[in-house]
Amino acid sequence: MINPSPLMRLVAGVWGFKTLAVGVEFGLFTRLAGGRTITLAEAAAEFGLDERPADLLLAASASLGLLERAGDGYRNTELAEQFLVEGRPYYFGAQVRYSDLRTYLPWHRIADALRTNRPLTWDPQAQQSLFDTVDPEMLAQFWDAMFSTSSFTARALADTYDFGAHTRLLDVGGGAGAFPIEFCRRLPQLRATILDLPHVCAKAQERIAADGLTDRIGTVAGDFLADPALPEGHDVVLLSMILHDWDEPTNRALLAKCHAALPPGGAVVICELLLDDDRAGPPEAALMGMNMLVETEGGKNYSGAEYAAWLADAGFVDVERLTFDAPGANGAVVGRRA
Repeated sequence: MINPSPLMRLVAGVWGFKTLAVGVEFGLFTRLAGGRTITLAEAAAEFGLDERPADLLLAASASLGLLERAGDGYRNTELAEQFLVEGRPYYFGAQVRYSDLRTYLPWHRIADALRTNRPLTWDPQAQQSLFDTVDPEMLAQFWDAMFSTSSFTARALADTYDFGAHTRLLDVGGGAGAFPIEFCRRLPQLRATILDLPHVCAKAQERIAADGLTDRIGTVAGDFLADPALPEGHDVVLLSMILHDWDEPTNRALLAKCHAALPPGGAVVICELLLDDDRAGPPEAALMGMNMLVETEGGKNYSGAEYAAWLADAGFVDVERLTFDAPGANGAVVGRRA
């Protein structure tokens, strides 16, 4: 018999997120790195908590698959050890922090966004975009969050699409460089260029230098929407988590620029949380679309069929859809210039 338990699980979703977020805020998972076990008394002492709230935090974290029991204490699960310990290659905590501090409060006013069709995290009347801000801390949080989400997504995409068939990658709106860094670690023949705003390129250069890849990954400061053309000399163009920020006409114009910049045989790779063609799921893509209502003026998540049609209209051939599982994308749509 049908019952309202699925609705209660939706209600409790925010409780789960906030438990994760406070664990990251306290550094719980980083403190337990390397297999350390913590008892209730130790947790209370380390975090300055009474035993009751410490007990509730540990139990709730275990229920979410973040901690596991070990004797009379708790330790990280493999999920937490790999993705919630600061310094790990695919650390995801920056995305958790950004969502907690930047987007969750505006989401409380989602009805306003629906009624006005306006973003909630910035003011289009006073700012040109989400990135037009005098708050450097917010921007740093944003780019750290994007790198956090993109790193493992890049790994999943590289496992699915053969970038070894290419030698020069252009990452349009590449942010701090998570995708080129991941790809160039794997593929010694690959060189890459990140096209992004000047202050973002500076952030990328820091990451690239830290990974020792300055001889293989460069940056070009520009505006991929306003600039009349994209940099040439590349045989693959990556649009990762870019097109969901914009409306259809803007995206079609950008794909036309990609086609013009590529040589015959070159490819464009659209990496996104793709909606099913009937636009009824999956939840990750549909809910990211709702988040685009909160964060952008015209963005939404699109289906694989929509991207395939736009690619064909732009002149691309041999269009194919790839699927994988990652935090920032569930697939890619690839087109080749004839």
